[in-house]
Amino acid sequence: MPMKPLTILTGINRSSEPSSGSLILVNDLYRAMPDTHTVYLGRRPVDREWRAAFGHLIPLSTTKRPQGPGFDNYVDELTLEVGALIEQLRPNAIHAQNVGFALSLAFSRTAGTIPIVSIAHGPEVMAAEHKATEHAAMLEVAAASAAIVTPTSVLADHIDRLTGRRFTDRIAVIPWGIRLADARVREQQSAGTRPLSLMHAGRLDDNKSTITAVEALALTDQPHCLTVIGKGPLREHLERRAIDLGLRDRIHFEQHLPRAELWRRLPTFDAFVFTTRGLEAFGLVLIEAQAHGLPVAYSDLPGVREILGDAGIPYSPGAPCSLAAALDKMGRDFHLRKALAKASLTNARRYDITTTGSQLRELTLRLIPY
Repeated sequence: MPMKPLTILTGINRSSEPSSGSLILVNDLYRAMPDTHTVYLGRRPVDREWRAAFGHLIPLSTTKRPQGPGFDNYVDELTLEVGALIEQLRPNAIHAQNVGFALSLAFSRTAGTIPIVSIAHGPEVMAAEHKATEHAAMLEVAAASAAIVTPTSVLADHIDRLTGRRFTDRIAVIPWGIRLADARVREQQSAGTRPLSLMHAGRLDDNKSTITAVEALALTDQPHCLTVIGKGPLREHLERRAIDLGLRDRIHFEQHLPRAELWRRLPTFDAFVFTTRGLEAFGLVLIEAQAHGLPVAYSDLPGVREILGDAGIPYSPGAPCSLAAALDKMGRDFHLRKALAKASLTNARRYDITTTGSQLRELTLRLIPY
């Protein structure tokens, strides 16, 4: 056990602001990690909240070139910058966010005897499944890591398979969490059979499959209303599709909201709709919705099923007909909605960020030679 606070070097090679689940998670995580001094490497602009979350925040200066023929040179330049910082900072441990992106590669090439804990977030796993360059990067980072942390056993198995089962004994499952103490629950569910006020929040891309929710509303027996909150490349397509289906008055699109505002809005809805159809690392927004007492209709993916258990209504991923039936089932049955709301709250209590922080800190300490 160290006599002084554990010093960890970590970072995400993106703007230091709340623009994704991974960034929000990391911001919460190191606030919740006791007796830890965290140095964070990120990109400009730097959100004020990010500076408050870490002991020290250092913006990276290497020009970012994440794809294309210049990638190898970019990683070499980033490695030089990171190596100089490691020599200066001499952390007890390095937490490499993402198992195989450029910053984790730079960490793996410069850590020396400093133990690396790689933390999987999902996008790098999906990339490694389809691209040789990303797969090679994952193998290199995994080989340099003393431990590989994933939030679910499903994601752990994906990584284990992609790395040829060579690092099975290094993989540890530590579920993600949220700041449960900040969540507020609506006072009671509205009774009776009626159309539902639904929320969907997340990045509007192909894997998140928001189109499933849009098309499901055209197939429901009841005129449920849906609010879609988020940004992404498919937003215009989704808006046009809603108009084509005659749903202009039932589907409302809003921009990405700061988490505090999203959490303020959550209890005003009847239920949450989760539509990812491919690999999902964890789905923090599911726990956020449940912590606010919302029943959840979710695409029945193995990783999501592991997180939610029986606390939600599953439907076939990417199938609007299946989702429409699930929504109508909730709309018709008040007692079901009430039971699901209760189950949601019970399930969400399993995922407190303070538990995540304590478990990750304990794992890190076991790897440090003193």
